[in-house]
Formats: sequence, structure tokens, C-alpha cells
Amino acid sequence: MNEALICTEQETEELRRRLSAMEELERRCLEAEQALKAIEQRNRILGDSAPMGIVTVDRQGRIEGLTRRFREMLPWPREMDPMGANLFEFQPLVAAGVIEDFRQCLTSPQTIQRDYSCVDDHGRCLQLRFQLGTVTNPDGEVTGVMAFVEDATQLKLAQAAADENEQRYQLLFQSAPVAMVERDASQLKIYLEHLHTTGIHDLRTYFQENPDEIFRCLAMIKTADCNNAFLDLLETQDKDALLADLPRVVMGPEFQKMAGEIIIMVAQGCFIPEREMTIRTVLGREKRIMTRAMVLAGHEATLARVVISMVDISSRVAAETALRASEQRFREQALHDNLTGLYNQRYLHHSLPLLIQSAAAENSPLAVIFMDLDNFKRVVDTHGHLNGSRVIQEVAATVRRFLQPPAYAVAYAGDEFVFVLPDADEPHALEKALEIQNGIKTNIFLKSQNQEVQLNASFGIAVFPNHGEDAEALLAAADTALFQIKGTGKGAVGQYKASQI
Repeated sequence: MNEALICTEQETEELRRRLSAMEELERRCLEAEQALKAIEQRNRILGDSAPMGIVTVDRQGRIEGLTRRFREMLPWPREMDPMGANLFEFQPLVAAGVIEDFRQCLTSPQTIQRDYSCVDDHGRCLQLRFQLGTVTNPDGEVTGVMAFVEDATQLKLAQAAADENEQRYQLLFQSAPVAMVERDASQLKIYLEHLHTTGIHDLRTYFQENPDEIFRCLAMIKTADCNNAFLDLLETQDKDALLADLPRVVMGPEFQKMAGEIIIMVAQGCFIPEREMTIRTVLGREKRIMTRAMVLAGHEATLARVVISMVDISSRVAAETALRASEQRFREQALHDNLTGLYNQRYLHHSLPLLIQSAAAENSPLAVIFMDLDNFKRVVDTHGHLNGSRVIQEVAATVRRFLQPPAYAVAYAGDEFVFVLPDADEPHALEKALEIQNGIKTNIFLKSQNQEVQLNASFGIAVFPNHGEDAEALLAAADTALFQIKGTGKGAVGQYKASQI
């Protein structure tokens, strides 16, 4: 009886132990199931929030897993549950050629990336980018394929638009009547940034101390392309040779001086809208051009594409130079005597008041000398009017030798001349008049005509402010002094005296 009871208690204890073990196993299974559900939930969240679609299929093409994004990309029939369906039989992918790459991936394990065109539910053509890779078991056997799918439609559209814009740009670039060259300054920009990080902040001083650096920097600017108008401007049709050696070809003296400033502009990322410069063509001729630099949109940070337009303004500059020279000649002719080349009365009456004003401000003297050739009518009567004019020209050349700026001579009228001597007092004016008189007296005129003519001259001197406080009074005083001398025998130098009024 007792043995039977003991046996029952042992069996009961064993049952309790087994029951406890089963309860523990059930608890652990429940925890594992909950953990698995949590993992599946996290995977769903990750998969559904992924920016690209993900799908896995077995070797027969049955879908074993897919993300919400993958469902949205393809035109699945409303009644079709993609999960468990055979992807290899899905016609949109078959028609696009995707399935062939799935099968290839299974037979020859490799990663395949390719873009495909696929029509969605709304008839839109999508550009889908598939990246395929194999799925293997722990033994390394290929059990299926996993695909990551990205909707590249917008990217393709953007690329197509960019390609179209580039084609339009190239068409405009090549057909433009204005010379254009495209250059890549990205390497130079990187180098200049490197100089900045090494502590070189004042590039202007740096280039002054290291002039060879300018040419090193210029060599970093690569020429990408140019148009036909640029070839015409540089007087060549050998595009390859020109682009290979462009800096040396165009670098005239002015360009070399400008090079440092160009590099500094690259460092600062800004360009002067327009500037004039001189370039040298392949044939060695210099041309004056107007240049404009522009960074193509999207390349502002790198300066990888900088377009420089050049307009040949050589003819315009030459015309402007000729016009200025012509204007200068007209001005000079308006203020100079046509026969002698000396200043005329117009210049005298314009400049003398200004010189008097300056002399008054500086409290300095100013002398005016009137000169008249003695018996000049006899020269004309003897040798003719033409030779008389020649004598006047030779007299002008003679007196010019004795006057140094700011002093000047004026062909006043016929055989009369006026000399203006700033900062000259009476003794100085008297000395200069005698010097000129002696130069005329000792000179032989009309030698070029195989004749010999000797002359003498009379002079009248007046000095500011003693003899006149304005131009009119001073000229009148000098003329009065000359008139007095001419009336007393000629061939002398007279100084104005108040009693002569």
C-alpha cells in the first residue's frame, strides 16, 4: 500500500516538473514569437519608410517579401496580392526586360544595375533603376534574388532637360557671331584655397614677391572649347593647336600685367563685368578687345565652366584714336598760325589773361615783347611775296630757338611777332630781346632759294604789373614801346615808359 502511494507521489512530482517545463517552454516560445513580430514590425517600418522599393523572390520567381514602396511603383492589378505572386510572370516587368536580368542573376551570381522603362497604372512611363543581387543560404547556395528599385523618372527628366539645355547652349555657343571661349578654373580655385589655408591671404603682395607664381596659376586654367568666331578673332583654323597653347598665344604685354588681377578675381569668385585688353593673334598681330566673363549656372562654387566673350573693338579704338588726333590737330590749328606754326592771336588773347592772373596770385612779373622786322617791305618788293612768306617762316624758326616753355612766340600779323615771357622782369626781357635780335641779325635767310637776305628787327617791351595790369593794357604798352623805337630809327630795343602814353 505504502509503495503504491510513494510511486504515485513520484509520478505526480514528475508530472509537475514536466508541466513546469512545458509552461517555461510556452513562455519562451511566446517571447520568441513576440520578438519575431517586433522584428517583422521593425522591418515593415524600415521597408515602408525606405526611399526605394525592395523585393525578394525565390528561384522560381515567387515573391517572398516586398515593401510598400515597391507595391506603389508597379501597376499591380487591384485583385492581385503581390505577396506570393510570381514576379517572373508579371507582364510589365517582362515587357521591360527586367525578368531576363533576374534569371541571369540566378544563373550567374553577380550584381546587376540597369535602368528600365515601365508603364504604371495611369499610363505614365516610369524610369525604374533596378539593382539586383543574389540571396544565399548558410551553405552558400543561391536561393533567390533581392532587388532594390528606385524611381529615377524625375532624375531622368532632369537629365534630359539638362542635356537639352546643353545642346541649346552648344548650338548658341558655336553659332554665336561673338568670339567665345569656355575655360575651366576649378583647379586654380582649389590651389588658391590651398594657399589661403597655408596663411597666404594677400595675393597681390604674394604675386609681387613671387612673379613666377602668376604663370603657374594661369597654367591651371584649362581651355575646354571655343567657337568659330574665336578662331577667326585669333586668325587661325587649327582649333586643337590653339586650345593647347592659348595662354602663350594671347598673352601680350598688357595681358601679362592683367594676369595677377584675373587670378585675384578667381580667388574672390567675382569678375569685372567688362574690361578692355589687348591680345595677340596667332599671326602676331595685336587686337584691342572688350571682354566679358560669366560663370555658367550651377558652377559658381567650382568655376569649372567660365565663358569669356570677346568683341574686337580694334577698328573702333583706331577710329577713336584717329578722331582724337584729328580733334587735337584742329585744336592746334585753331590756336596756331598756318604759315609759321607759332601760336596765333586767338591763343594769345586766351592764354595771356590766365598767365597774368597766375602772376598776380604768385606776385611774380611777366613780360611781353612786340617785335617787328625792319624794312620787310623791301624784301617782298625785291624777292616776291612767296619768298617773303619763306622769310617769315625762317624768322619764326629762328626765334623759336631762343624761347623755352613756358615762354612762347606768337605770329601776330604779317612781319610782327609777340613773345610772352612768364616770370620775367625788365632786365630779363631786355636780355631775351637782344638775344633774339642778334640771332636774326646774324642769320642768312633764303639760302634754300640760293639767295642771301639779311634782316634786323625792332622790339618793344612791357612788364606786368608795372606797365599794365591786364592783357589789353600790357599789349598796348609793348606796342607803344615798339612804335616809339620804329619812329626813332629802328633796329633797337625799347622799354615802355609812362611818358610814352
